[in-house]
Amino acid sequence: MVIGFIGLGLIGGSIAKGLRRQHPEYHIIAAARSERTVLEAKAKGIIDEACLQVDERFGSCDMIFLCAPVSYNIAYLSQLKPLISDRCIITDVGSTKTEIHEAAARLGMERNFIGGHPMAGSERSGFQYATDHLVENAWYVLTPTPETAPEQLELCLSVVKELHALPLVLDYQEHDYIVAAISHLPHLIAAGLVNLIHDSDNASQTMRQIAAGGFKDITRIASSSPVMWQQICLTNGSQISRILKRYIRSMEDILRQVDSQDGDALYRLFETARDYRDSIPDQSSGPLKKEYSIYCDLVDEAGAIATIATILAAHQISIKNIGIIHNREFEQGVLKIEFYEESAADSADVLLTRCQYHVYKR
Repeated sequence: MVIGFIGLGLIGGSIAKGLRRQHPEYHIIAAARSERTVLEAKAKGIIDEACLQVDERFGSCDMIFLCAPVSYNIAYLSQLKPLISDRCIITDVGSTKTEIHEAAARLGMERNFIGGHPMAGSERSGFQYATDHLVENAWYVLTPTPETAPEQLELCLSVVKELHALPLVLDYQEHDYIVAAISHLPHLIAAGLVNLIHDSDNASQTMRQIAAGGFKDITRIASSSPVMWQQICLTNGSQISRILKRYIRSMEDILRQVDSQDGDALYRLFETARDYRDSIPDQSSGPLKKEYSIYCDLVDEAGAIATIATILAAHQISIKNIGIIHNREFEQGVLKIEFYEESAADSADVLLTRCQYHVYKR
């Protein structure tokens, strides 16, 4: 097979590396905004041909991955239309699907296009951070068109499975509504809540000073890229508006319950939320790995952290991350230690408890 990539960032580079690992016999060509990126990919043997632009070489492809931002991917569709064969499948990796599906319909390319969304990622970007296992055990949504041939969809499904991702076939509008609810709305809520606290704080910024625990947990995603989330809101506006209106109505219901002091309704609110939240399975593998952490009470004295680190190192227990928690509203310990594996967290728990430390495992 001949596979083409337009864009070799974190996602495109990771898919290319995954396919190279599974199929060293595939012929992979790629174009990217940065000449340095494609030349590096070729030097490392990830791709066979480095293209400085989209040209006739893409006409030989059996499958092409569009891995640039949505607006660029739409432009690339137009460039590819006169180049590709009837059998070629073009797929993308964008987090919103409506605009590119509508563009494929306008261009008469629905026979060739199947939308894609690997639901994986990292706080880092760029080919240098791509891995051959980024999408393993992650949901990989495919959104075929009404003109997608069954054998084309099967080919895409087989590629997703070879990457060890979890394929899920959805209508593109259903996909955009789902991600609006589980991804886009939470980012808006987090950003809105942070700005609310900013605007409600006093001159001494007391709220900012003591904000921690639950507040920092639920607003963590507000630190994401403003440009990326601006574009997501602009490309999925109708579905975000639809779910945002439902959320506003739910908040108005809660406001009425608080104002009327409806204890039963408030209890049901927290009970149903807790039960549903607890029913969501942990992602114990893949790109969103479960966090393996312990919390340890610590005497505030010189060398205290070094002592714990030395104890763990002496028993060959590797630490992924370590940090001091200054607020105990929700965290039971003052020193948080993260590990790469659950077994390491379990061993550290036993070892430090044996050394007379008070350890809490979550």
